[in-house]
Amino acid sequence: MKNQTKKFFIYTRKSTDDKDRQVRSISDQLAELKDLALKEQLEIVDVFVEKQTAKIPGRPVFNEMLERMEKGEASGILAWHPDRLARNSVDGGKIIYLVDTEVISEMKFPTFWFDPTPQGKFMLSIAFSQSKYYVDNLSENIKRGHRNKVKDGIWPQMAPLGYVNKDRKIVPDENIAPLIKKTFEAYSSGSFTLRQLRDKFNALGLKRKSGKELAVSNYQKLLKNPIYTGLMLYNGEIHEGKHKSIITKKLFDSVQEVMMRKSKPHSKGLKPFLYRGFFRCGECGCFITTETQKGHNYLRCTKRKNPCSQKYTREEIITSEIQKEIKKVSLPDDWAKWILVENEKDKLVEAQSSTLFADSTKADISLLDSKIEKLMNAYLENALSLEEYRDAKSTLVNQKQLLKEKLSAFEQKANNRFELTEKFLKDNMELANEGINEEKLHLFKKVGSNFIIEARTVLFEPRGAWRILAESGFCGGNSEQTALRADHIFDGNLNSDLLRRGRDLNPRCHCWHTVFPGLRTRPLCDPSLVPIEVKLKKVCLQPLLLSSY
Repeated sequence: MKNQTKKFFIYTRKSTDDKDRQVRSISDQLAELKDLALKEQLEIVDVFVEKQTAKIPGRPVFNEMLERMEKGEASGILAWHPDRLARNSVDGGKIIYLVDTEVISEMKFPTFWFDPTPQGKFMLSIAFSQSKYYVDNLSENIKRGHRNKVKDGIWPQMAPLGYVNKDRKIVPDENIAPLIKKTFEAYSSGSFTLRQLRDKFNALGLKRKSGKELAVSNYQKLLKNPIYTGLMLYNGEIHEGKHKSIITKKLFDSVQEVMMRKSKPHSKGLKPFLYRGFFRCGECGCFITTETQKGHNYLRCTKRKNPCSQKYTREEIITSEIQKEIKKVSLPDDWAKWILVENEKDKLVEAQSSTLFADSTKADISLLDSKIEKLMNAYLENALSLEEYRDAKSTLVNQKQLLKEKLSAFEQKANNRFELTEKFLKDNMELANEGINEEKLHLFKKVGSNFIIEARTVLFEPRGAWRILAESGFCGGNSEQTALRADHIFDGNLNSDLLRRGRDLNPRCHCWHTVFPGLRTRPLCDPSLVPIEVKLKKVCLQPLLLSSY
């Protein structure tokens, strides 16, 4: 009859992040505990149900139960097992302390004995320690499994937005993956902010898997995730994945460049003028500042060092001057387009020749793999000692690594020069034709250095490939003007060593820089000589564009 006066709380818990590993569900626990309460004739004051892991402190339902026990509403706890109460040292220590202070006078479990004696508290602390060990060990096992999956190129967690889990792998979502690709393409254009991107693609139906709309921070995280290129960022390290990519690495890098450019902090209180801090005065060397007068932006010298006679200049005039100067160091459009086509042709030819080398190297790597496997079999059959096996394997692995590095370096070098040429030509055409705005100002910075304004004229020193083009005399104007400039470079002399080298010793030999032998005695400035102009481009311009850019 004494047990009838004892007041108990029932506490049940199930981890939301560990559904498949729970021994008992909430309903099972409640059924068992109510039967035990009826059998022991216990008075149940309240039932607490919690769906949260106990591996870290801070469970709200658990804390509420202890607070009510400290107020004297109950003196005992009914739970399935001590691991339902605590799996961390903080909560476990708090329960033992409440037992020491007699706030908790009794605890009952269907599968565990407890008595508020030194022996009982010792056994309870062991049960809590075992629960913590189980969680810690489980965490390490999961982490180890994830690391092994990542090494095998398999994403170990839930599929990110744009992918779905299928056969223990991730595959592109047919509905969401196209929107992910369009998101990257839109942002790489530089025409959208993250907020505009959110509004646009949320309206198109790009949402979380739960159906909720994406926030700006979600788009920022999405655009920085390399998993869409086939790579996996796990624990701060990049791994190669076996899943199908949604976008190219080139598009991803372009997005990172745009994001970096847009994320630069702007000084508070300063208007976002286009050429702020970009030019210096050609007369005194001070910075050129911008101010607004009567609805127009004007550039002027700050005149902080010495008196300066330079006058105000409209921003539109400076933009026009920049356009003129860029054209002076840029190829004509038809030349640039032609070289782009030729660059693609050369890339295909190079790819064919590279395939032979790559196939040969891959065959050597495959042969080394088979040798390593045979070596392992020989060791397992006791044909080799452990020391002999290790020495032989070390030699083969080192050879394999050298071949892999050689192959990787060759492929990178082979593709890089064509990409640099293509990037330079496209930037060249974009700047020369579309003008300067906030998104293209970073391209203009690649053209030259020491940008100054003097007498309302823009001056700068070309650098890199633009400097080589400017010194060669092939840039600026249209194709006919460039042909005239080429004629001037060769002094109108068709017997030039460069152009006539193939004909000096054999008059029957076709001149290598022309297509039709009958045209090789006509002047280069003749507009009808398209074949000569074309060969001139091929011979003299392409080597210039393979320089560093």
